[in-house]
Amino acid sequence: YDLIPNLVRTVQGAANFEKSTLEAAVNARSRVGQVAAPGGAPGAASDIPNNQQALAQFEAAQGALSNALSRLLVVVERYPDLKSNQNFLELQSQLEGTENRIAVERRRYNEVAQQFNSAVLKFPANIVANLFGFKPKAYFRGVAGSSTPPEVNFQPFGNPQPAPAPK
Repeated sequence: YDLIPNLVRTVQGAANFEKSTLEAAVNARSRVGQVAAPGGAPGAASDIPNNQQALAQFEAAQGALSNALSRLLVVVERYPDLKSNQNFLELQSQLEGTENRIAVERRRYNEVAQQFNSAVLKFPANIVANLFGFKPKAYFRGVAGSSTPPEVNFQPFGNPQPAPAPK
């Protein structure tokens, strides 16, 4: 019963990691373009070599960009295609598979219950059933609301919330 909440948390974590890595690279690239000499327009690279403060800012921005790109390359090497979409597809597949397995087992239970009930009501098995106290078994009908699919809620990427505890 923990499968679905765990899958949701896994997909959220992977999506958050990918998003934060990509955002870091984009933001670092943006900061490089915004560095300017005092009084100069952002990105006025021709003034940077003549101004120590602007040069230091530019070098820091380049270092941050290099660092972010290195992290991004590590992610890309580990995951040749950033896998959020694959994770979401896998989650969908797992949810469908879980739903199907539950439906199959419900059907199997009802088939076995039907066979048992038929056996304990027919002669001569009913004599043995009465002797040992075997009674017909109830069919699985589900509880109210069990036919409603579970809600899978992805919080905004920047604010992941823990999945609710199973009941």
